[in-house]
Amino acid sequence: MIAIQAKKLSDFVASVFSRAGSSAAEADRIANYLVTANLTGHDSHGVIRVPQYVRWKNEGVIVPDQKIKLLVDTPSLAVVDGGFGYGQTVAPQAVAVGIEKCKANGLAAVTLRNSGHIGRVGDWAEMAAAEGLISIHFVNAAGSVLVAPFGGVERKFSTAPYCVGIPRPGKGPVVLDLATSLVAEGKVMVASRGGKKLPKGALISPDGQLSEDPTELYGPHTPDGPRNHAQGKGAIRAFGDHKGSGLALVCELLGGALSGNGATETDRRFSNGMLSIYIDPARVDIDHFFDGEVARYIAYVKDSKLAVGHDEVLIPGEPEAKMRAERGANGIPLTEDTWSSIVTTAKSVGIDEAAIAKAAG
Repeated sequence: MIAIQAKKLSDFVASVFSRAGSSAAEADRIANYLVTANLTGHDSHGVIRVPQYVRWKNEGVIVPDQKIKLLVDTPSLAVVDGGFGYGQTVAPQAVAVGIEKCKANGLAAVTLRNSGHIGRVGDWAEMAAAEGLISIHFVNAAGSVLVAPFGGVERKFSTAPYCVGIPRPGKGPVVLDLATSLVAEGKVMVASRGGKKLPKGALISPDGQLSEDPTELYGPHTPDGPRNHAQGKGAIRAFGDHKGSGLALVCELLGGALSGNGATETDRRFSNGMLSIYIDPARVDIDHFFDGEVARYIAYVKDSKLAVGHDEVLIPGEPEAKMRAERGANGIPLTEDTWSSIVTTAKSVGIDEAAIAKAAG
C-alpha cells in the first residue's frame, strides 16, 4: 500500500488524460473528480478507473471534449445527449442545465443519455446542493449488465445507482448515494486489485452459489491487467433482496428507458443514462419551515442510543466528510496492484519514469 497526496495524484492523473487526447481543462476536470472520489472514500469510482477510461478512449467508446446537445429544451425540462463524452465533462453540463431551469422555475427535470461513466453520482447532488437545490438522480448503465435480480442468478441489471442531495445552510448537504447492487462494480475491481475484500455473499455464481471471489465477475485476470466483466460468468447480487431489486428496476426504467439511453443491454457501447429532478426548496417552503425542521430532525436522529460497536449515528454525507478530512491530511491510499495498473497506463501514453517516481513521492 502506498499513500499519495491528493494534489500530487490529481496532477499526475491529469497528465495521463492530457497525453491520452483530452484538452488540459478536461484532463484536470477528470482528475479532480476521480481524486475527489478517493478523498471521500469511494475508491471504486476513483483513480482505479484511469486504465479503464484510457482503454475506452482508445477503443472509441469515449470521445474527449464533448459538448452536450439539447434534444428537448423547455423552461422546466431538458433532454440531453452527451455524445459519449467523458462523464466528468458531459454530466456537469447537464446538471448545470437543470440548476439554471430550477432556479428560474422552482422545479426542473433533465434526462441525460449517451454519457461516458459519470463517476460518483454524489458529485452531481453536491453540485446542486451548493446552489441551494434538492436533487434526485436515477442512473443506469447500458452495456454493463452485472447484477442478478432477487430470485435469479443471471445478469439483468446494471448497478443502477440512486442518489438524493438535500442542502443544509452552513453545513454539508445530506447526500444519499448508493448502488442498488450489494456492492458497486468498482468495489469488485478494488477487491480484485488487492484492496478491501467483498462482503460475504456479494456475488452469485450461475449455479446459485454465493461468493466473494472477483473472478466470478471478471474471470481469470493478472494483478495489473485489465478487468473485463464479459469474461466472468457470475453476477453481483442486488442489495436488500426484493427492495434493492425493485429499486434497480425503477432506475433502469427511469434512468435508462425514459432518458433514451436504453434499459440495460449487453451487446452495445457503454453509456450511462440519468434522470435528474431538481427542486428549489425556497419556492416550496413559503413558511420558512424546511431548514429548521431538517436541522431539528437530523439532531433527533443522531441523538439515538448507540448500538454496540458504534460511537456515533452518522447521516448520509458525514462518512464522506470525515474521510475527506483524513485523506486530505494523510494522503490517498492505493494498493500496489492499483498503482501498478495506473503506471502501466501512464507509460502507454508516454509518461516517463521520472514523472512516475515524482508522483509516487
